[in-house]
Amino acid sequence: MVSMKDVAKAAGVSQPAVSYAYNGSTKISPAVREQIFAAADRLGYPGPNVRARSLRSGRVGAIGLIVMDQLSYACADPWVMSLLQGISSVNELSNVALTLFPMNNQRLAEDGRRESNLAVQGLVDGLIISTLPDDHPTVQAIVAQKIPLVVVDSPAVPHAHYVGIDDRAAAREQVRHLLALGHRRLGLIIERLRPDGHRGLVDRKRFEQSNEMIARERLAGYIEAAGEAGIGFDELQIVEAGGFDNAAGQYAAEMLLLKQEVTGVVASSDVMALACMNAASRLGLRVPEDISVIGFDDIPAAALQGLTTIRQPLVEKGVCAARFLIDMLDGSTEAQSPPKRKIFSTQLVVRASTAPAAGAA
Repeated sequence: MVSMKDVAKAAGVSQPAVSYAYNGSTKISPAVREQIFAAADRLGYPGPNVRARSLRSGRVGAIGLIVMDQLSYACADPWVMSLLQGISSVNELSNVALTLFPMNNQRLAEDGRRESNLAVQGLVDGLIISTLPDDHPTVQAIVAQKIPLVVVDSPAVPHAHYVGIDDRAAAREQVRHLLALGHRRLGLIIERLRPDGHRGLVDRKRFEQSNEMIARERLAGYIEAAGEAGIGFDELQIVEAGGFDNAAGQYAAEMLLLKQEVTGVVASSDVMALACMNAASRLGLRVPEDISVIGFDDIPAAALQGLTTIRQPLVEKGVCAARFLIDMLDGSTEAQSPPKRKIFSTQLVVRASTAPAAGAA
């Protein structure tokens, strides 16, 4: 196994210099730091052994939550806020700091390894990971460091505790609801299939190349349910918003609604669905008389605006993930035991945003 000493030798520096590089110390220059990181990359060195170091002084007294995208978005996203509410409500964590690690996808390509190191520099005793792409370098670094971790929703990490729902089955229920109301011309709004900045219409190749597990599973469910009703992939109008916020949702909704070729819109989140309802109003379309809209999550704003949606236990996911992590840190979970897995049930909540299609029996 590659050690800090090996990195020092390869970089032509002292071993303390390697430690300074990973700790962000100003005792070395930026050029030397880059030289050390380059040597570490060549050797496949994941970073200092945080867990071994923490044994000398006990726990750090903090856990971390890793989410995708910028901090400004994470702090405004109702999904993230619900997860944080669940985690922070666990009594055993009342005296433990909770650190939020946002992973900025704009820097992923050129600086993914060093960005991932922010979460593995000894700042936390354990981590909860949520909605990262399948191949995000952060996951690889955390696994290499053997830091206790729990995954919420995605990605799938071998031998890690997992908390989630059956996204594909819930997605099928969304489509089946609209089909039961007589809607055959369906539009689908997907948040993001890959964190590469793409937005617009989705073809089969784009779908098959997705590395965002939740979006991929939900879209697969939509396609399957439509197929059961004899509606093929090419008959569906699928738009990728390219992000998770209201602006991205409005862009995707306008792509669907300006053509006026759909009578029902299935959105992969409530944020996307509510953005679609706003876009419809601006375009002079009535919900649900002209267009039916169904979302996913059941965030608080969904009930206020009468959105039909799929309810999932957002807060409860956070509670469960926190308890799984506490068990690991307290030694209640044996290292060699099978990972825990909790799959919560979901529920279709019918409100005023969906109605029979015009002319439907």
